[in-house]
Amino acid sequence: MATHSGGLTEAEGAAAVRIRNVVRSFGQRTVLDGLDLTIAPGEFVALLGRSGSGKSTLLRALAGLDHDVAGSGDLTSPEHVSVVFQDARLLPWKRLLDNVVLGLDGPLAEERGRAALDEVGLAGREQAWPVELSGGEQQRVSLARSLVREPQLLLADEPFGALDALTRIRMHTLLKRLCERHRPAVLLVTHDVDEAIVLADRVVVLDRGRIAADIPVVLPAPRRHGSTEYASLRDRLLVQLGVDLVEEDSAA
Repeated sequence: MATHSGGLTEAEGAAAVRIRNVVRSFGQRTVLDGLDLTIAPGEFVALLGRSGSGKSTLLRALAGLDHDVAGSGDLTSPEHVSVVFQDARLLPWKRLLDNVVLGLDGPLAEERGRAALDEVGLAGREQAWPVELSGGEQQRVSLARSLVREPQLLLADEPFGALDALTRIRMHTLLKRLCERHRPAVLLVTHDVDEAIVLADRVVVLDRGRIAADIPVVLPAPRRHGSTEYASLRDRLLVQLGVDLVEEDSAA
């Protein structure tokens, strides 16, 4: 077994992600406390939880970005992992195509980059500068940059949190279509219950570093907000997140 950062060990397995008894701590504060989670190849999992529940810590552990965090446990993740953050993190001094193929080698890199921009609806904008794009367009470039590498695991840390409501809906449709085409396993960290229900095959609720709920989403497509099944699942998730539905109804 290879040693993973921070005391984690990495083992072979058929799952895209397999986490067993993972502990991550910052000083005296334990953020992930004996966490167990498995994600199948091609599965889309949304991770919900209140602030401080450990969502981003888990994502960083999977991405190998928490080298200075004390931890232990067994973690299996694929060789090819891409991360999409809340902000697009484009290099302002590079044009869009150069941002997408950043770090890619080989004679087909530019061709693949152009195809990726076409997939996200930005064909013909290859030579534009990031500053010329809207927030939603910048996130499209970020998605293209992640998927052009054909990752086995896509980690998304609230990638649409800064977008307006209409742009967010369009990005949901785009992400779902791209994931159906490329078939990576996906772990989406979000605070948005509706976003989780619309996108995910499964919703996991994290509470104080442990899995409080692991619920498959079996709603028929398209997943409409007004259906009884949708409302029931939404209420169930809100209760798991500590929302008082009586108070919420009164406020409405």
